[in-house]
Amino acid sequence: MHVVIVGAGQGGCRWMEALSDHAEVEIDAVVDRREDAPGVHLAREKGIRVARDYRRVFAELPAPVDVVLEVTGDPDVYRDLMRLAPEATVISGPALRFFTLFLDDKMTLIRRLQAQRRELERVVEATHDGMVGVDHTGRIVLCNAAAERLLGLPRDQVLGRPVQEVIPNTRLAEVLAHGREELNQVQKLGDTEIVTNRVPLFDDEGRIVGVIATFRDVTELRALAAEVTNLREVQTLLEAIIQSTQDAISVVDKDGRGLLINPAYTRLTGLRPEQVLNQPADVDIAEGESMHLRVLRTGQPVRNVPMKVGPMRREVLVDVAPILVGGELRGSVGVIHDVSEIKRLTEELERANKLIRTMQAKYTFDEIVGQSPAIALAVEQARRAAETPATVLLRGESGTGKELFAHAIHNASDRRYRPFVRVNCAALSDSLLESELFGYEEGAFTGARKGGKRGLFEEASGGTLFLDEIGEMSVATQAKLLRALQEREILRVGGTRTIPVDVRVIAATHVNLEQAVAEGRFREDLYYRLNVIPIVIPPLRYRLEDIEALALHIIQRQNQAYGRNVTAISRAAVELLQQYGWPGNVRELENTIGRAMIHMRYNETVLEAHHLPVLHRAPAPLAASTGQTASAWPPLPEGTLAEQLRAAERAAIERALRASGGNKTEAARRLGISVRSLYYKLKAPSP
Repeated sequence: MHVVIVGAGQGGCRWMEALSDHAEVEIDAVVDRREDAPGVHLAREKGIRVARDYRRVFAELPAPVDVVLEVTGDPDVYRDLMRLAPEATVISGPALRFFTLFLDDKMTLIRRLQAQRRELERVVEATHDGMVGVDHTGRIVLCNAAAERLLGLPRDQVLGRPVQEVIPNTRLAEVLAHGREELNQVQKLGDTEIVTNRVPLFDDEGRIVGVIATFRDVTELRALAAEVTNLREVQTLLEAIIQSTQDAISVVDKDGRGLLINPAYTRLTGLRPEQVLNQPADVDIAEGESMHLRVLRTGQPVRNVPMKVGPMRREVLVDVAPILVGGELRGSVGVIHDVSEIKRLTEELERANKLIRTMQAKYTFDEIVGQSPAIALAVEQARRAAETPATVLLRGESGTGKELFAHAIHNASDRRYRPFVRVNCAALSDSLLESELFGYEEGAFTGARKGGKRGLFEEASGGTLFLDEIGEMSVATQAKLLRALQEREILRVGGTRTIPVDVRVIAATHVNLEQAVAEGRFREDLYYRLNVIPIVIPPLRYRLEDIEALALHIIQRQNQAYGRNVTAISRAAVELLQQYGWPGNVRELENTIGRAMIHMRYNETVLEAHHLPVLHRAPAPLAASTGQTASAWPPLPEGTLAEQLRAAERAAIERALRASGGNKTEAARRLGISVRSLYYKLKAPSP
């Protein structure tokens, strides 16, 4: 039966795995338009032809196709296949999904049975006793490695032969006839004396279907008897093992009183031997039921029971098994596993995974909207920069999209599959920024995490580190950053060992770095180190021809957020937007369009000029933008000169924030102070 599979996704993989080893099925080809589809790799591993065009496959196959499995679920593909292979049975995607349920159940059951069989075979092979099994006809169907050694015959010369030909004096035929087990029987096996057990096997209806014989060389039993006679030595050895093991062990007698604990138990629970030995089994339980008492009550073992033990309420998992001597319950033994460390490591792993999820660049060059010469030049420079590992300095006003460019450069570079780490240098204090960038060693300062912490340079190693607002970085931190860029190594806070890092740095700032260098606020050597590939991102007022495209892009994104269905923007609205100066750049444009969409009716699909806020004039001076004139400031409160100065400063900050639409970076620029100073002043109590 010749089969062609169209679609190499997960469904195609499952059908390929199910059919590729079938004796009556020949998979002629696997077709998928995607080269990276999982079924494409699997087909190549199995030597099956792979193609991207099923029409060409049907034209080139030497033999007619009997069955076509259409796994894509595309109705058009199904109809096309029906036309191309009229003689074949074409099974559609929906039908295959229905049968896949049964196929998955079948494959799961098969894998489970195979795993059980392999486990059973491992147990049989690992046992030191020889094992020989016969079926209902008396032919040997089982022979393990230990039996090979005792019989002196290789397995392939034993399996399938009548048992009397291999073991002339065997009694397996008699057990097969009368169906009664024979235990601890002494028998000669060539020149070797063995002790054997012969046990019949019955089916669900009580019919005998075979016999299993296990046997061991008597010399081993005699050696074992000699060891048993020296019981005290064995007991001493056992106690030494229990005392030295790292697992916490607790043993109680049949009355549930402590009989034995080891040092690991004491370390885990914090309880001394005199607090546990000869005491009730639940003396160490801080939360939960005593598993020792449950096992003594039921006679059944328990595994992986969570509870808390000891004065420190340590979280543990407990395994307890009964101690049976001659079929009599003599006590129970428990092994206690500390999971508090596992839980801590799991939480740390989750935090690391969360951090990794945040270390991904989200944007590409395709998401940079605009065709104006100014933005096209910036994009072209950024694309070329992405092809190199050189440091990039993004310059532009607040709201122009510097972070968008940083994401796009990373995603277009050969580091795209490595971390992308962003840090806002203006939002952190000097000491915190230094520890975040370079990490710290244990004990470096009060409150330092045990074991220290990796810095963002280490987290970004192999990838890209985006330093936003680098113009706000202190001179002291600039010196350490310069060393990291020049030497490609960092030194943790409080550390003495340098750590090599492979990081591509992209920096961004709206500050005039040349002026900052002249004023001594920015290191000249760091400036030249960062200014390898400078890219100036133009403000929106220099690319007014892009406003229409930007507005449409913003509308598409905001439709879902605001529950609107706006599809266009009128020419009058575009012209009105182009008449404004946009001090807040694209960010201000986005806020303006968002406010306009909020005030639109739900049935309106075109954003008109009357929906927009008042934008028909250039941005007003700072005082006028707040609705006041310079000569009409609100009167200052009475009080001391210091109180009046604080009030005036607070009023100036509030006006700057209103004028910048709440953008703290822009407000700081208007006020002529750093963002860090602005945050400090905002946190200061009002007069």
